[in-house]
Amino acid sequence: MPAQRKLFVTTALPYANGKFHIGHIMEYIQADIWVRFQRMQGHMVHFVGADDAHGAPIMIAAEKAGQTPPDFVAEIAAGRRQYLDGFHIQFDNWHSTHSAENTELAQDIFRHLKARGLVASRTIEQFYDPVKGMFLPDRYIKGECPSCHAKDQYGDACEVCSSVYSPTDLIEPYSTLTGARPELRSSEHFFFRLSDPQVVDFLKTWTQDKDADGSGRPRLQPEMARKAGEWFEAGMADWDISRDAPYFGIEIPDAPGKYFYVWLDAPIGYLASLKNHFDRGQARNHWDPASRTDAGFDDFMADPAVEQVHFIGKDIVYFHTLFWPAMLRFSGRKTPNQINVHGFITVSGEKMSKSRGTGIDPLKYLSLGMNPEWLRYYIAAKLNGKVEDVDFNPDDFVARVNADLIGKYVNIASRAVKFLEGGKLVSSHLEQFAPARLVDSVKDLYEAREYGKALREIMAAADTVNSYFDNAAPWRLAKEGGRVEAAEVCSVCIEMFKVLTACLKPVLPELAMHAEAFLKSPPLDWDNAAVPLGEGHQVGEYRHLMQRVDGKQIDALFEPPQEAPAPPAAAASVDPLPGGEAIAPTITIDDFAKLDLRIARIVDCAPVEGSRKLLRLNVDLGEGRTRNLFAGIASAYQPSELIGKLTVVVANLAPRKMKFGVSEGMVLAASHADEKSQPGIFILNPWPGAQPGMRIH
Repeated sequence: MPAQRKLFVTTALPYANGKFHIGHIMEYIQADIWVRFQRMQGHMVHFVGADDAHGAPIMIAAEKAGQTPPDFVAEIAAGRRQYLDGFHIQFDNWHSTHSAENTELAQDIFRHLKARGLVASRTIEQFYDPVKGMFLPDRYIKGECPSCHAKDQYGDACEVCSSVYSPTDLIEPYSTLTGARPELRSSEHFFFRLSDPQVVDFLKTWTQDKDADGSGRPRLQPEMARKAGEWFEAGMADWDISRDAPYFGIEIPDAPGKYFYVWLDAPIGYLASLKNHFDRGQARNHWDPASRTDAGFDDFMADPAVEQVHFIGKDIVYFHTLFWPAMLRFSGRKTPNQINVHGFITVSGEKMSKSRGTGIDPLKYLSLGMNPEWLRYYIAAKLNGKVEDVDFNPDDFVARVNADLIGKYVNIASRAVKFLEGGKLVSSHLEQFAPARLVDSVKDLYEAREYGKALREIMAAADTVNSYFDNAAPWRLAKEGGRVEAAEVCSVCIEMFKVLTACLKPVLPELAMHAEAFLKSPPLDWDNAAVPLGEGHQVGEYRHLMQRVDGKQIDALFEPPQEAPAPPAAAASVDPLPGGEAIAPTITIDDFAKLDLRIARIVDCAPVEGSRKLLRLNVDLGEGRTRNLFAGIASAYQPSELIGKLTVVVANLAPRKMKFGVSEGMVLAASHADEKSQPGIFILNPWPGAQPGMRIH
């Protein structure tokens, strides 16, 4: 077994002004597969993420929503878990750049850079929107790129040629907030001296080193190293790292009215999330809950054996390959070992468009009952170690998932188990399939993020096993009296099914868990993947492991959004029940399945100051955290009566901003329609034995 690696893995921080889109999910799946692969080798992995919560766009979006920026980003954060859990993405910690940890780390890094003489202040001319009455952030200025002359490019970087420039370099600039031509006004700003010779020399070495830590793994993919070389040829410009008030961000020490530019504190959020992870005592691996580290955050990051690995999209390479490593290096911190860059995701070769029905809404995908592991498999089958776009083709999706996962992989177990006497294996002669060689090859491909190649090798092996089964014809052997021979053939097939399951486990963790239960095997890892279960081993009863993709689901996934139809008029004529209300209009089982009802324990309960109706409940849904919600039940219950009780909560209700705070769910309660004649509110109380987190079906 190789020496245990210590890995600190992150994905790019999503901006906290909207829901996750399919591009986020693709990146998280890519990183999650790599993390699961590493954990199967017994390596220590801390996999963290966070919301990028600062900047003028957040401030402006919060203003439009009638919320404070902290409340706005908190509401966005409350909706993240359903995506991550839904697609089996297993971060160890999810945090926010709007946090005490990030403030402390950002200000400390700034002080170190300043002490090194790498922070300079100078008065600059900056664009000001005379209509809005504020200095304009780069992303709220558009114009013609000064390098390639592409139209409508943002004020900090060109999306066509990737050039980075100052907003004042734009040709014919305009404010995206008001359309006004911005005015130039003077303001003092802080700059990180990226052009300093020592910084440039460091970055040239850092970006071009093909064997950074002696592992044979380069820090950057070849195409990214070449891109960095082009930037050096063009010359390094100092980086403006400050913004003027009003601004939602972290204050710069000893500089009233000045804030860090969001791109300075955003990557520091990686460290902040890890620090929060350690400070909460959660620095343990999911694969082994008993495995703790006694080291604190500072000790862990000071360990030269720790590898820092980032997964990012190609649109933010400049920040991660120049600014980020330079900030870390010259503030006395560890620099990343790998920056793994991927392309964008398209649909049938086109950019996403919800209005045209070419977008993929991750929550809609789940609400349609589509298996999240279909998407994990399909995306993995398209990914490689290069910076290439991934195309989602609906017809290809259906064909590939049904052919590979059902027709090849699952097919082996479903056919072979029928000819085992009492479910016992009688043979483990797998030499002809070279399972150890397959496992080693797949491991190497996962390490290099060549997921598509890995899955092709796995499915080629599945084809070989299916051909072996067909040629041996165990059904004929059994019919002709060769039941032992038939069982031997099928035992070999089941053993190879186990090998294939281990190889697929990083991509299909839930399917692998069910397959392990059927095989009655210990949790599969790379040490036992090619080790036979052995003669006499008894497998369990086979239950179907995965359904085929239904073409109707794909059709529904790409239907353009439509306004909900009005309820049928006839519904009003239904006679009321004793509860005083008519039965609501009929729904389908699919409508009901959209509701996620969970058992919750009321951890705390208190009156809400300023409200006679509401109680504030703090509830545990078994998520590893508690939720805050408000319920209009103060007339029926004293807070002390509810603490410790079980109840039922709508867990996937969108968070609601109320006058008294954000409510993250809804308690279910019964009452009569006519409260005056029959007063009373009765919250649901499950029977003893129910546990927080259990879903109501």
